[in-house]
Amino acid sequence: MEYPKLEIDLDKIKHNVEVVVGLCKENHIQVAGVTKVFCGHPKIARAYVDGGVSFLADSRIENLMKLKDFNIPKMMIRLPMISEAEKVVEYADISLNSEIETIKALSEKALEKGKVHQIILMVDLGDLREGYYYERDLYSSIEEILKLEGVKLLGIGTNLTCYGGVIPDEENLGRLIEIAGNIEERYPVELEIISGGNSSSLHLLLDDNNIEGINKLRLGESLVLGVETAYGERIEDTYDDAFQLIAEIVEIKEKPSMPTGEIGRDAFGETPIFVDYGIRKRMICAIGKQDIEFDTMLPVDEGISILGGSSDHLILDGTDSKTDYKVGDIIRFKLNYGGILRAMTSEYVKKDIK
Repeated sequence: MEYPKLEIDLDKIKHNVEVVVGLCKENHIQVAGVTKVFCGHPKIARAYVDGGVSFLADSRIENLMKLKDFNIPKMMIRLPMISEAEKVVEYADISLNSEIETIKALSEKALEKGKVHQIILMVDLGDLREGYYYERDLYSSIEEILKLEGVKLLGIGTNLTCYGGVIPDEENLGRLIEIAGNIEERYPVELEIISGGNSSSLHLLLDDNNIEGINKLRLGESLVLGVETAYGERIEDTYDDAFQLIAEIVEIKEKPSMPTGEIGRDAFGETPIFVDYGIRKRMICAIGKQDIEFDTMLPVDEGISILGGSSDHLILDGTDSKTDYKVGDIIRFKLNYGGILRAMTSEYVKKDIK
């Protein structure tokens, strides 16, 4: 077997999806399964579909192209670039938008292809990432959208916690619902979708604080890791180890815990700080920062700690482990969402889908 590798358990992912989709269905909410964390890999996306998601969603057109054979609505969740409008119309049924010039480009390309592309307008409720912050600007865009033949206004949505860390609650999501009502009063449209954000909104459902009117969530981390992201709470009856990183040991030596000599900058331009713990059992694995950020990893063996490393080497302290590791043995790690994203993106990490 080749290492490093990312071991992916499709049964665990499907189970997580079924649990989270079931929770959402109880609250009359559809789930868009976000596939970007695993780069739109079709086999993993199949676990999403089999688990019951209503949409597949991704931020990269390259990933949506991989999903073209799935007979399920597909959604572009990063604001489209004008330069990719033709591909967005070709490979996505729906896109999230906040710029009228981009929407006009999507309309033009949709007409060329004999299609009608569906639009969800994003509303910034204070997190200060994408979306219309002022309602007057939102209404101005709607007036122009209604004149375009190549696009249809499907709904409105918001994104919270991703940049500003703003927690979804009854007040800010209630405002989104209120804005949706204002739009339907002002214009001859019926909004089919009110998208209340991402996995950080699940804490409301877990606490039985359903916001009536929100009917769709865009979920990724909760599906692959079984966690809501507002407070990091585990979702009952889900797995957090559907993705495990496995690395091979290439060196084991007893060494001091303090370097010898004057300390300068490391390979990444930072000045490291060390604490003297005496002589320790240090193990090096063949994986590095080119593949993964070390703070996204958690050794399954609780007796192992991560000391650091370089672009190609991961340095571990195995002194407290009960396992007598040898060179050539493997070490397993759980990953957080960022770790899965980096490992899936790295061409040097093999993907072992079970």
